[in-house]
Amino acid sequence: MIRSSLAFGALLAVAGSAVAADSYTLDPSHSYGNFKIGHMGLSTMHGRIDVTEGTLVIDREGDGSKVDVTLDPASVDTGHEERDEHLRDKEGFFEVDKYPKMRFVSTSVQFDDDDSSEATVQGDLTLHGVTRPVTLEVDDMVCKVNPMEKSRYSCGFSAETQIKRSDFGMDAFIPLVADEVEIQIEAEANRPADNA
Repeated sequence: MIRSSLAFGALLAVAGSAVAADSYTLDPSHSYGNFKIGHMGLSTMHGRIDVTEGTLVIDREGDGSKVDVTLDPASVDTGHEERDEHLRDKEGFFEVDKYPKMRFVSTSVQFDDDDSSEATVQGDLTLHGVTRPVTLEVDDMVCKVNPMEKSRYSCGFSAETQIKRSDFGMDAFIPLVADEVEIQIEAEANRPADNA
């Protein structure tokens, strides 16, 4: 699940090394979605879902910035395998055999005029076979030459949102398991080496 995606604004802050529009690829080994949800009013459960692929387009001088990110709900990990199997398979939760992918596709990106490390990204989240609009608040964006691979230019960012799972048909055990889910995305994206 996502709270998606998206490192764009930081690229705008980088001195003119970026071209007017540039494409970046998310690094699945350094990108994932976190979520937390209330349990019976007693505790908060935390979990993680893997990002499998994604692309970013950064447009410094126009409105062409966009993001497309896919996550794998079968990778859900709450630290308890029996519960994770329940989340994957039970009706009203992920039902990964029917709905094997989650996807966020942006519809607009607006950068903060006063803070180039922040942006608001609006888009459509497809989860459990339902597509609904979601707004991501993006912050902590940093873009620079990759310290490990000097031929690459990389960005890192955090993004957050909150959804009601019932809006996506995931209504099992409400209200014992809360309807509201907080989502956070942590990600890194790389510009292809030949464009660095």
